[in-house]
Amino acid sequence: MKEKLSIVLVHGFWGGAAHWNKVILELAKKGYKIIRAVEMPLTSLADDAERTRKMIAQQKGPVLLVGHSYGGAVITEVGNQPNVIGLVYIAAFAPDAGESPGSITQKHPPIAASNLVPDSDGYLWIKPELFHESFCQDLTAEEGLVMGVTQKAPIASTFGDTITDPAWKHKPSYYQISSEDRMIAPENQEWMSSRLSAKRIITLDASHASLASRSVEIADFIDEVAT
Repeated sequence: MKEKLSIVLVHGFWGGAAHWNKVILELAKKGYKIIRAVEMPLTSLADDAERTRKMIAQQKGPVLLVGHSYGGAVITEVGNQPNVIGLVYIAAFAPDAGESPGSITQKHPPIAASNLVPDSDGYLWIKPELFHESFCQDLTAEEGLVMGVTQKAPIASTFGDTITDPAWKHKPSYYQISSEDRMIAPENQEWMSSRLSAKRIITLDASHASLASRSVEIADFIDEVAT
């Protein structure tokens, strides 16, 4: 299975494909040969889903989609592709039809909501000097500095883009909750994971950046799902 399975990693807001670097290394150690990390423009859910759909279509065998943060909304929208065998949510949004990341956020606003600031071009940023405490407080200050400086801001309106036919209603789904998350309230993660009837739910005492701070456990979780 590890030889034929494609693991497609989908990043979220304020990051790019490189946010998966530690998970990629751990999965490679476990023998996975086909690992792909899609780079999305973060300009709209439609744009990001289309970019991910193209990546999925390039894979010759079965695909396991793994989405972090807003990447969960993307895999929810695009995961009904016939070669997708499952969805793994990493501290991620899992909206229902007609829901958006923004509407879910309003249920329980995250601790770091006040640290977001829009610019005159419509992009939404985490204040760089507050990135570490907002996004990845369980990483080193140096790692937080680099993440903050290199953050990939989304177009703010993307928060309001809604899901059409959620893939988690049709495909096996799995969820990792970050109990110390300051970007997506843990209460929202618990609610979403219970609603999608996840086949497996794990909780890590991690920040929003669990894919970086707890990469070994995240890779173990993906491997458990895949095997």
